[in-house]
Order: sequence, then structure tokens, then C-alpha cells
Amino acid sequence: MSTFDSKDVYTRVTERIISDLERGIRTWLKPWSAEHAAGRITRPLRHNSTPYRGMNILLLWGDAMARGYAAPIWMTYNQAQELKGQVRKGEHGSLVVYANSITKTETNEQGEDTERELPFMKGYTVFNVEQVEGLPAHYYAQPENPLPLSERIENADRFMTNTAATIHHGGSSAFYAPSRDTIQLPPFEAFKDKESYYSTALHELTHWTKHERRLDRDFGRQKFGDTGYAREELVAELGAAFLCADLGITPEIREDHAAYLVHWLDVLKEDKRAIFDAAAHAQRAADFLNSLQPQQQESAAA
Repeated sequence: MSTFDSKDVYTRVTERIISDLERGIRTWLKPWSAEHAAGRITRPLRHNSTPYRGMNILLLWGDAMARGYAAPIWMTYNQAQELKGQVRKGEHGSLVVYANSITKTETNEQGEDTERELPFMKGYTVFNVEQVEGLPAHYYAQPENPLPLSERIENADRFMTNTAATIHHGGSSAFYAPSRDTIQLPPFEAFKDKESYYSTALHELTHWTKHERRLDRDFGRQKFGDTGYAREELVAELGAAFLCADLGITPEIREDHAAYLVHWLDVLKEDKRAIFDAAAHAQRAADFLNSLQPQQQESAAA
């Protein structure tokens, strides 16, 4: 199993995202192109069906599309062997990352021992099940058909309602107003289709989580289009993509966000950790919105 030092991980991943953005491609929207054969929108899954989170979603979505994998399941070389499978000769794995922290005890100038949390990140290699032979049959099962669109839309509608966010309709712009703590959306009929409406709403709901009474997320925005603004928009883009995957909704590529590509490129070129930070914030936002759903609250209580 290959590993990579954290500097190499940050550099490799950021350069890949930058390369996509310079070609006008948003890596996090790739799974919904016409080439995706699975017919189902989902987060990438570990060998035990646990969904990947944060940055690893982007990494594996990107590789699945680049290599044409329809299966959403990934595993390490050793995990494949434990399942009596074998990675085919000549196959190249995909990078995923593991982040954590260690506690280090240090002695200060006064001779007192203090503990300090030191974050670390390592990269390792996984393979899609389409690269592995001899696994149990269920790993090769054809993907299930998604729920009918009408049911997916109903689920998305309930999801939004359960957040209790204040949403107004009218005008021609979609935005979150922090001063009023409200979301503004154009009328439902103004969107080209139902999925476009809900994917846009989920983008604004991700912004809604930044309020000080919720996740208290602040990148120091001073004006429209500055670095702080671009970072928050990137979080909302990723958060909406994660939520769309959970709900089976096709994300909307909004024309009014095309201008942000340049700003995102500036942010990523300046800070190699920015995309990791944005993905982590997006995951926290998705987790928060999911926690407002009745089934999640019931599970927590149990």
C-alpha cells in the first residue's frame, strides 16, 4: 500500500483541482455527466459500504469519471486480499487521504508540561472493485435503479422543510441574506426543471449553516468577490454537491457562478490546503443539515 507525505498530498490534489478548473471543469460535478454509467448518484463507498467523507468524495468522484468506473465501491490492496480478491496486474490505484491529530507533550519555559494537538495527514491507495477480480458476487452487482424522480423530489422537499430555514420566493436571484437570516429563491417555475430548483436551494442552505447560531463559519469576507467570499462560495458548491448525492438530485451548474472559477483558482494557487479546508467545512455543513432530519434525531436519541 502506497503512502504519501502530507505536503505531497496537498500539492497533488490541489494541482489536479486547479487543472480541472482551468479547463472550466468542476471536479465535484463530474459524476453527473452523461458518461456516468451507474445510473445512480451516490457518494463513494468503502469496502464495508461506509460512505467516504469530505475531500475523499472529490478525489474518488474525479477518478471514477476519469477512468470510467460505474461501481462506487473502493478498497485497499490488503482489503481485497482479505476478501479473497486480487487487484489485476497493471492496475493503478487512486489516492485517498486520512487526517487526524496526535497529542504531543512539551515543556514550556517555566518547566511545565503542556499538551499540544498536532494535525497530520497521510495518503494511501485504494482500488475500485472494477479493478479487482475474485471478490464476492455482491461487489459486482449492477447498481440499483434510483428512486423515481418524483420520490427524490419529495425527499428533497421534506429535507428542506425539516431544516426550518426561512425561505422566500420571488425575484430573479438566489442568495442567503445573513442580516435577515433568510434564503431568497426565484419562483419555482423560473427554474428549467425541478432538480435545478432543489440543487440551487441546497447551495443556499449550505450558506445558511454559516450563521453564528449554527456553524459560525467566517472566512473574513469584506466585499463581493474577495478571497473570503470565494472561499464561502466554494464551501457552498461542495456542500450542495454532497447533499445532492445524498438525495439523488442532479446538481445545477449555475451560470452566475461561472465568474467564481477565476476567484477559486486564485485561492487554490495561493493556498494548497484551501480545497481540503473547503471540503471539510462542506462536510460539516452537510452533517449539520442532515442532523436536522427526524430520522437522524431519532438515531441520536437512541
